[in-house]
Amino acid sequence: MPAERREGMDHDHYAWSPLPTRTPLRWPNGKQLALCVVVILEHTEWEPPADAYSLRRPSGGIFPLPKPDYLRLTHREYGHRVGIFRVLDALGRRGIPATIAVDALTAENYPWLARHCIARGYELMAHGVAATRLITSKMSEAEERATIARSLDSLEAITGRKPAGWFGPEAAESARTPALLAEAGVRYLCDWPNDEQPYPMTTPAGQLTALPMFLETDDEFALWTRRMSPDRWSRMVGEAAARLHDDGADHGRLLVLTLRPWLVGQPFRIGALEDALDDIMSLPSVWAATGSAITDWYRRVSEG
Repeated sequence: MPAERREGMDHDHYAWSPLPTRTPLRWPNGKQLALCVVVILEHTEWEPPADAYSLRRPSGGIFPLPKPDYLRLTHREYGHRVGIFRVLDALGRRGIPATIAVDALTAENYPWLARHCIARGYELMAHGVAATRLITSKMSEAEERATIARSLDSLEAITGRKPAGWFGPEAAESARTPALLAEAGVRYLCDWPNDEQPYPMTTPAGQLTALPMFLETDDEFALWTRRMSPDRWSRMVGEAAARLHDDGADHGRLLVLTLRPWLVGQPFRIGALEDALDDIMSLPSVWAATGSAITDWYRRVSEG
């Protein structure tokens, strides 16, 4: 059979929407830029299940070593022990409400850490089961449902309610993931870096809103994968925010900034983050908010 030919994209996850055709987006009090800072707390297993899918060259350490790779594993663990508090303090001093992506093994093995984030008034969003257990199309539907359920249930056990947001480990998904998330009651996800505004996703189970992460400013992508210097990364984040802010005068923009405490929480990198946050918050028209608050506002104005 020949491939189907039609106008637009070759999938049904969302509609193609060129920016000039959209109704202008307005943030609360006429703000031009919405800032959502997602801090990622992910557990890297020393002995993942044999059938788990992980990156071949995961970040951390110097280069892959024979198992057990203690250098990489304990490098990543630094974020849960030290780096997270440095990052949260940097955000708190600037009045920026964090959205904390917490995977199931972090919630189950480090409940003190999850409760600490809640006590500081931050929103917890689901982040799969572990950094070493990515969602892929090799999973059966039942396996993926169980993975999503465990992720959501682990946070509900701590907070008393299911998380509204989802950011998959390494942003990995199967073709089923958006529909299964909506079916499970998730309201927004941050896996798709394809826009500067929220947008609705199409699922048979109900409404799901995409809050697109900004891949180019992601700390792991810039600092680890691309080996960018901390100072250059900091300037790039500030430059991106400034341009988004200016463009938002006519059409509100969104910056979802993703951070990993094991990486940007290091003592020689935290200053670069603080400089970037100062640059963003010095802009005259910025709304710093959680993922849920941004989703709620977007749905209200887009449906009205």
